[in-house]
Order: sequence, then structure tokens, then C-alpha cells
Amino acid sequence: MNNQKSFLKRIASIGAVLFLITGSVFAQTTTSGDAKQLWQLLDYVAVDYSGAVADGVIISEAEYAEMLDFTENAGTFLQSLPEHASKPWPKTGGVVDLTDKVRQRKLLALLPVDEVWGIGGKLTKRLQQLGINTALQLADADPEYIRQQFSVVVERTVRELNGESCIALEEMAPTKKQIVSSRAFGERITDKQQMREAISEYISRACKKLRQEQQTAKHLTVFLRTSPFSDKDAPYSASRSVELDTPTSDTRTFLTHAMKLLDGLWLNGYRYAKAGVMLADFYDPGVCQPGLFDEPMVQKETDQKLMQLMDTLNSKHSKTLWFASQGTKQEWGMKRELLSPAYTTNWRELPIAR
Repeated sequence: MNNQKSFLKRIASIGAVLFLITGSVFAQTTTSGDAKQLWQLLDYVAVDYSGAVADGVIISEAEYAEMLDFTENAGTFLQSLPEHASKPWPKTGGVVDLTDKVRQRKLLALLPVDEVWGIGGKLTKRLQQLGINTALQLADADPEYIRQQFSVVVERTVRELNGESCIALEEMAPTKKQIVSSRAFGERITDKQQMREAISEYISRACKKLRQEQQTAKHLTVFLRTSPFSDKDAPYSASRSVELDTPTSDTRTFLTHAMKLLDGLWLNGYRYAKAGVMLADFYDPGVCQPGLFDEPMVQKETDQKLMQLMDTLNSKHSKTLWFASQGTKQEWGMKRELLSPAYTTNWRELPIAR
């Protein structure tokens, strides 16, 4: 238990210091990449913590040891970052504990106002005209006066410098109102079968997100268009929607309706550059009141289990199961030769130190 408290204390201190210096670090383009890697190290720890510790007890020694190693590396990485608010003073050792109010004011008095996150060149000149040259002078300014002279954003900066939180932390993300799945094609589509594959792929992705939100939907929209920036292609953009009698999250149901909508949208002779689908009008499972003349769709428990099985397998093994209408080659897919590695979500893409 003592080891765990020490571990949590270490994480909290690293996170707090990093948060307090983030503004000055990211203000310099030469350091943003290093700071991002540091955030990623901490992200690994946050993601894996529940797999190592449960109810105050270590349940996986290997995972716990790995997280300790990550935090050690994060602390070392923090020390090696280029110039930030604490580095000009060697006595600090590269880290300043800003929990002390007096120490905060000393540091703010030493920092030029343009070192404050969000204060750019133009704002700096206007602030200097008002006699505000340091971060401390900005912190001591009247927030209402700053709002009148500048904007509510600068007012929030003043309040934040005084320790007042102006943006609440969302502990739980709000339920989405709609889900859109859309991509620009890597190559123009002129064949209807390829468009069917693309729409099927987008429906599959949108329905998976819908189930992750633990919601069902009644409204489906399908849209497609040519490129609005091309002088060679004739312009065309259209969309069609349908409302189901009963909300569902079953991919098969939406696929059936999407193909019917596509039949009404498709026109030969165009080079389509983009298409997509949108799900809307969400309901919690089993709470929708059908209309008097609606024909509610009977949803079997086996249907829900089938969708859950597909989601589970595809999450673990990356698209193990898919619908035949999605195709196999997908030559229309987005070009991804320059796609950034998924450092925080894929172990296989972690950088290797040599």
C-alpha cells in the first residue's frame, strides 16, 4: 500500500508540474514534440492503471512494475525538456513547486507577459501600453477591466493566473446527439458498387460507435458529393434521410435502409469525391414510445449478442468480422501513407529506442 501511495504521489507531482509549465513549453515550437511524448508516457500509465491496481490492491505485478518504469522515465524526460519557466534558474533543478503562493508570485514577477499561454504578440503590445509587462502585473489586473479592454478569454487568463478555475473538468463526457462517419475517397468513385462498399463501411463504423455510447437511433442520413474544388468534375451534392419506426443499433438494419437511400441518390456520370452517413435521434435502449400506427420492430436478444460479438472480436483483432457489402479491397479508401503512428493505442507502433 505504501508503494502504491508513493506511485500515485509521483504521478500527481509529475502531472501537476507538467500542467503548470505546459504553457511555456508549448509556446516554443521546438519543444512541443518532446512535451507530447511526455504526455503519452503519462497516458500509458492512466490507461493501464486499472489493469494493475484494483481497490487499493496490486493485481498485476508486471503491469505495476511497468507503470513504475514509465513514471521514472517521465520524470527523467521532464528534466531533459528544453527551456521552460523553471530552467533559467539552476537552483530549481529544472522543477518548481508552485503550490506555494509566495513562490507563485515570485515566478510570475520574473516572467514577461508574453510568456503567458494565450498572450500573443499583438496582445502583448496592447498590454504593455497599459503598463502590464509581467505575468504578475497581469494577474493583479482587474478582471472586469481586462474584459472591457480585451475579451472574456483574456479575463479568464487573469482569473486562472490567480488560481481560479474557469473551465470545468468533465468527469463524464455527455451523450452524443449525432454520429457522423465520413471520409474523402483516395480515388474518385464512378462505380456504384464501390459506393455501396463505402457506405456500408461508414454504416458499420457509425453503428459501432452508437453501441459504444449504449444508445439506439431512429434517424439515418446518407450523403455524397463531388469535389467542390475541382474544375474538371461537374458539381453534384445530395442527401436523403429515413426515420425508423423503432430505434435500433443493429448494423444490418441501417445497412438495408442505407442501400435504399443510395439508390435514390446515385447518378451516373459523376466522379464522387466524398460520402458519409449520419445517425441521429438517439434513445436509451428500450425506452422509445412507438406511434399509434407504427410497426415496432421486434429486436431479438440474439441480434444484440451478435453485434456485441462482432464489436468484441474486431476490437481485439482489428476487423476480423465484416459484412460482405463492405468489400475486401476497398480501393476507394483514404490514402494513409503519411498516417501518424498510434503511439497511445497500439503497442506495435510504439517507438523503439536504439
